[in-house]
Amino acid sequence: MKKSAVRSPWAIALSLAVIIALLLSACGAPQAGGGAAAPAESETTTEAAAPAEGEAAAEPSGEFDWRAFEGESLKLLLNQHPYQQALVGELDKFTELTGIEVTYDVFPEQNYFDKVTIDLQAGDASTYDVFMTGAYMIWQYAPAGWMEPLEGYINDPSKTNADYDFEDILPGLRNSEMWTGEAGRDSMGAGSQWALPWGWEANAYMYRKDLMEAAGLTPPTNIDELVEVSKALKEANPEMAGIVVRGSLNWATIHPGFMTMYASQGCVDYDENMVPQMNSPCAVEVTEKWIDMVREAGPEAWTTYTWYQAGSDFGAGKAASLFDADILGFFQNQPDAAGEGVLGNIAWAPGPRGPEGQLNTNVWIWSLAMNAGSKKKDAAWLFMQWATGKDFLTTAVVEPQYTMVNPVRQSVIDNPDFQARMEEQTDYMKTLQTIQEGDMRIQFTPSPIFFETTTEWAQALQDIYAGQDAQERLDSLADSLTQMLQDYGIVQ
Repeated sequence: MKKSAVRSPWAIALSLAVIIALLLSACGAPQAGGGAAAPAESETTTEAAAPAEGEAAAEPSGEFDWRAFEGESLKLLLNQHPYQQALVGELDKFTELTGIEVTYDVFPEQNYFDKVTIDLQAGDASTYDVFMTGAYMIWQYAPAGWMEPLEGYINDPSKTNADYDFEDILPGLRNSEMWTGEAGRDSMGAGSQWALPWGWEANAYMYRKDLMEAAGLTPPTNIDELVEVSKALKEANPEMAGIVVRGSLNWATIHPGFMTMYASQGCVDYDENMVPQMNSPCAVEVTEKWIDMVREAGPEAWTTYTWYQAGSDFGAGKAASLFDADILGFFQNQPDAAGEGVLGNIAWAPGPRGPEGQLNTNVWIWSLAMNAGSKKKDAAWLFMQWATGKDFLTTAVVEPQYTMVNPVRQSVIDNPDFQARMEEQTDYMKTLQTIQEGDMRIQFTPSPIFFETTTEWAQALQDIYAGQDAQERLDSLADSLTQMLQDYGIVQ
């Protein structure tokens, strides 16, 4: 991999207000009690004791040494999430291993990305060394010079433990966080490694197996069956939605079930010349069928539905199926979240396949990244490799007090203790394996207007749902996005 600092005029020109407005509601943390909102508060905690008096940070040697920066301190910026809870629950082990003290701030997701953006913009005056992020944010943060490229650390045996095994991280995840810094379909999976996958969500079809069986139905295998099965579940259970999917005016409405179905059908968001394709025949067909499904079988207030509402309805027994992140069904299939008749009756299946049998699943990747403004980069790298290493990730998925699914490492997925833990989740592991065997990655085209693209796309879906003609509205969307790309100098 080639190490390069990528800076682009379009990214540096982004205003803080635009970034903040568009980075909200990424992928919410699961809520206790069937979707009750988490408290909107920040948390500052210090883990582990400070180093003994007189100890100084050691100079790095030519050989890898976990204690090379003993006595140093790091500060993390974390999103409120079960993955974060597993991390802070094990931080004392990192300090014991390295002698590095770690403090952290935790913010709820409704203002987490605001905090990240503001701190990263401070550059050398920023507060945090390592932060949680999503893969999509790389397309905003890296060109602005806010993220440290990681391949120089990964490939340096004096900085990276020989047992780290970077290749053990699922290729669809790590390649989704490699990027050349240029907009375009071929720019991902090459260039610099901007973040490390840490936890992920595969978008899948989840359903009430008791209701499916009672209606004499089976999980849908293509888009037409998805529409038909959703309507049939609604007809058989008129008191609930046949299916629930996101529909709010937010970029996150596009990225889960919709983008997975869209990509599996063979549709793309942009072509190789960055010409918008949301109005192609493929895209129009998918959109019309998706909206028909939502109108006839979805919840009444679909245009308000976020991660929280979709998961809450499914867990509370208000919906017969859900097409969203696989872990959302997992969190709703717990005693403190499941409504009457739901617990133990949730099952998983891959999203419906495309016309040639293809399964192109879009994913969300919670990741760890290094602040380019950190003054403690080598110590920060020790933390990042520990937090994404085999020991911590194994603990996070097998210990009963933690719920860090899904593992980003193949060796952890294959761990018998993890697989045994997931046996109660009907077809969860089978579904995960099937998704991995397909084209599992970020299905979007890297672009400086990703958040604008997907937010306007969500608006178009709402307008079509309200009665506008699909072709005309998607033509208008494509025209609007083309103008934006021209304004950014991406296309002529």
